Amino acid sequence: MSRIGKKPISIPTGVEISIKENVITVKGKKGELTQEIDPTTVTVKIEENIIEVSRLNESKDARSKHGLYRSLIANMIEGVSNGFSKSLEIRGVGYRGSMKGNVLEMNLGFSHPISFEAPAGIEIKFEEKSQNNLTISGIDKQLVGQVAANIREYRKPEPYKGKGIRYTDEYVAIKAGKSASK
Repeated sequence: MSRIGKKPISIPTGVEISIKENVITVKGKKGELTQEIDPTTVTVKIEENIIEVSRLNESKDARSKHGLYRSLIANMIEGVSNGFSKSLEIRGVGYRGSMKGNVLEMNLGFSHPISFEAPAGIEIKFEEKSQNNLTISGIDKQLVGQVAANIREYRKPEPYKGKGIRYTDEYVAIKAGKSASK
């Protein structure tokens, strides 16, 4: 039995969940999310504000999707209740960013500025009086993480001076240069 899959999910107040055929819809104060479920592997039951995910058989596919769907449903409930966020930090001399409407403009040492348009459902904000610390927030955990990874991809932190875009809690090991090895 999947350790994650067998855990029941409690539904907080203010969250509505509906199951139609093989689509689960979760509505909360922050928005609405939907997820399609494979009906040949797992079943989802709602009883007295508790959701239980159980698998139909012991096939490898059913065992692997048991915990997956439970995690997806729990993340949907968390997202419409509280939301998710990731923090990024832009480090380097002359490296900075700003928001122009829904577009993130970044100067990252290239000959041209880089523009990144935020997808629907994602909000990008810079900290007050800062052009280097930004927060990406939204209700879809996967989309928030993917947008943060896409922004970081423009200029990953390099190991010699540490310049680039990194997660706020990320540690970058700084290497010694050529001159230090003599």
